[in-house]
Amino acid sequence: MASSPSQSQSSLQIDSVEMTTDTLTSRGGMTLFVRYLRNISLMNHLDRHFGRLRKSAKGAPIAEMFKQIICFCVDGTSRHLTYFDHLMEDEGYARGIETDPGEMVSSHSVKRFFKSFSWPLIWFFRQVLQQLFLWRLNHLKPDVIVLGIDSMVMDNDEAVKRHGVQPTYKKVKGFHPLQMTWGRFIVDAVFRGGKKHCNHGETVAKMVCHIVANIRSNYRADVPIVILLDSGFFDQKLFRVFEKLGIGYVCGGKLNKGVKAYVKSVEAACWGRLNKGDQTWDYLEFGDKGPTWSKYRRAVFCRPRYEGRQSLLKFARPETILYTNLGRGERIDGQLDLAGRERWLTAEGVIKLAHRRGREELVHRALKDFRSQELPFKRFSPNAAFYYVILLAFFLCEAFKEDVLSKVVPVEAYPTTLRRKVIDIAAKIVRTGGKTILKVTAVVWNRLDIQTLWGRSSHPPAFSWA
Repeated sequence: MASSPSQSQSSLQIDSVEMTTDTLTSRGGMTLFVRYLRNISLMNHLDRHFGRLRKSAKGAPIAEMFKQIICFCVDGTSRHLTYFDHLMEDEGYARGIETDPGEMVSSHSVKRFFKSFSWPLIWFFRQVLQQLFLWRLNHLKPDVIVLGIDSMVMDNDEAVKRHGVQPTYKKVKGFHPLQMTWGRFIVDAVFRGGKKHCNHGETVAKMVCHIVANIRSNYRADVPIVILLDSGFFDQKLFRVFEKLGIGYVCGGKLNKGVKAYVKSVEAACWGRLNKGDQTWDYLEFGDKGPTWSKYRRAVFCRPRYEGRQSLLKFARPETILYTNLGRGERIDGQLDLAGRERWLTAEGVIKLAHRRGREELVHRALKDFRSQELPFKRFSPNAAFYYVILLAFFLCEAFKEDVLSKVVPVEAYPTTLRRKVIDIAAKIVRTGGKTILKVTAVVWNRLDIQTLWGRSSHPPAFSWA
């Protein structure tokens, strides 16, 4: 006799709750990340270079401290350091990141750790980021390197008063770091107060000189390098530095009266047109010499004719001007030609490179999705150290996606997507036969192909200090 609907429904109801002694975790995917982190052999280098921060043998080893903080960033459950106190009581989480529950650090330990950083050690994080950049270069071996430079406002307007939190150009109070990007990776950064403008001092010039020297000495001396910048970096001094280094640049410019008057005087027959999907741009190429410039430079003036399929009236067309040394017969032209990028030397190629800069900016959005913009300390130096650890964790997370998860998560996916699909999976940790085993459901096993991910996280490209 078939059971009635009421009887069937009653059998599915949960009648009570009980506590289990099984070791469970809701962050089963963290094990894959920690395994990847261990096998790239980065932690030994961090322990060697930052080892002086450990004041007592009673404290957690520096490598273990970094591992737990990086996992805290990748997990992303909370932006508050007090969350470390909750993790101390979670045996499943500890086992999942391959740490003895008794070695989990408290929020007080983490705070003392960041407050102990001196400025020489804080600046050393930049070397770590650049070494990671060289690691990816030597692994992927690109024939052209396109770098983006931009600043990023970190909104701390609602935070308790912080040292260095100052009004920014976005009309909020916060920090304003300068960041260099390569694709989805942040490869160098300078942490700054909010009042520093994009091209403050000689920061950009020194950053570029240092990264170019690193690339040429530790990757390839002849690889073409192109820098993309917006109009906030429009400065002849920077252009001179780039030209002296023998690298290419495409930089947004400022429309002065002279340029506008010249553009209006040019006949329609002299204009070119670029079609890309549903978008169409009119462009004009000419040489321009600023009032204080020592020489003429190549300029490309452009304005969109269509926005999607909608034709724009003349008065509604946003106008931009780009300055570049590409196509001027400099050394970079020959390098791009040998690399098969001769199309970048044309005016259309320059415009497409400038549009690519918008894609480079998405890394800033991904970073803000990765961690909160608000930093936890009142003093500037511990906030700077915390910021650089965030960048370190973000870089490793992006490399993890590329090396391990590329078949289950798109490399362009934001950190939230990565967490929901891979990190936040239920798992059971058991000890049997002298082995510790992570168990997941059949659905998760098949959906993520855990066995393949396990193999990839076990054999990543090893990191070495150049």
